[in-house]
Amino acid sequence: MSDSVLLSARQPLPPIDYSHAAGAWIHTADGDRLLDAASGLICVNIGHAHPHVVERIARQARTATFASPGALLPYVQEELAVRLTEAVNRPGDGVSLSCSGTSAVELAISYARLIQRSRGQDGRHHILTARLGYHGNSALTLGLSGHRRRRPHPDDALGLAPAFDPPYPGHHHNCPYDRCQASCADSVAEAIDRLGAESVAAVLIEPVNGTTGGAYVPPPGYLAALRRACHDLGVLVIHDEVLTGLGRTGLPLGADHCADAAADIVVLSKGLSAGYVPLSAVLVNPAGVDQLHSSPRPLPLMGTMSATPLQAVAGLAVLDVLGELGALDPTRVRGEDVTAAVRAVEGLPVVRETRGVGYFHAVELEPGTQAAALAAAREERLLLYPFNGFHADGTGEGLIVAPPLNSSPSEVDFLAHGLRRSLERAFTRSEDRSHR
Repeated sequence: MSDSVLLSARQPLPPIDYSHAAGAWIHTADGDRLLDAASGLICVNIGHAHPHVVERIARQARTATFASPGALLPYVQEELAVRLTEAVNRPGDGVSLSCSGTSAVELAISYARLIQRSRGQDGRHHILTARLGYHGNSALTLGLSGHRRRRPHPDDALGLAPAFDPPYPGHHHNCPYDRCQASCADSVAEAIDRLGAESVAAVLIEPVNGTTGGAYVPPPGYLAALRRACHDLGVLVIHDEVLTGLGRTGLPLGADHCADAAADIVVLSKGLSAGYVPLSAVLVNPAGVDQLHSSPRPLPLMGTMSATPLQAVAGLAVLDVLGELGALDPTRVRGEDVTAAVRAVEGLPVVRETRGVGYFHAVELEPGTQAAALAAAREERLLLYPFNGFHADGTGEGLIVAPPLNSSPSEVDFLAHGLRRSLERAFTRSEDRSHR
């Protein structure tokens, strides 16, 4: 029984006693170090304690940490809003800042409903989501999420549930193809029709599945087909890019991997905060901004710790670093070396499949091997992130591989060798257990 008074989520292995973190490395209290190959919770995208970010935060902390945009001129916040639209090539967007991915998703939902009502579509309030996905840890967003192990008790789900199958192998039931195609977006249109298009405000989707199912990538053209299907029915599209945005998939946005897929509303968080301060953002396209401004209804309240100058300065510093890395270049997919490192473990006995893109990948494992793989990874001085329970029957286990976007070639090489050795060792241990 733990004697800690701290109530917090636990991972399969005990936490590490650490002294400090710098770059891609966690330095332990006993003088060793481990490569943070999961970027914390897939958020430490430019590494720990980056000097530029630390210096900017310290300077701003000496100037002003809190200034409500409604009372004091939001110079720094305005600068971040402009820089952010430039970073993701969405000129003319309106930007709201918030303090978590969950709060930003809720804000995006509020905007979608408000936009629909400003169009005279007062009945449009439903938000449709996929049966494999995660959109936050509030009552509303958990009700909408398809994370099977985090689904709330039926009495607590606010009557909400995901509405359509995602286009991933084994998850799109009754798919007419051996492997999903772009036309599988028809299932989204069918879900809208079942509820009645006049009642649906928006479809909320991850452009690349996050840690719920482990880096599933939609088939080519799917996001564009989904956008067309929704717009044909007057439904808005919200992209949850909390995890995938700002370089994690090798491009500025996860949706950039598909032409003609731009969403009406985009949610960003992990890649913008990079683990330094609580920070998120909602981007609304120009048409939506016009409709929000024309509405007699007030904009949603932002919350006390939204859009402070300290948060904004941290976000600006992160964008500086991402720009220097080339992570905001829309013409070149980065992370080929990480992709190669993960693909190289295909064919090992404990590996069922690898998938992902850029700096975000999953290794799906054979049942019963995850704990051994995590333990072996630590012995190889790698920190990886587990994911579980993504199959319809509640099974499924694997590891997320998502190092910082500024990992050096030698660090990626360390990752590649350590990952292979970890999975080889996990197989040996599972074989030993099976013969006892």
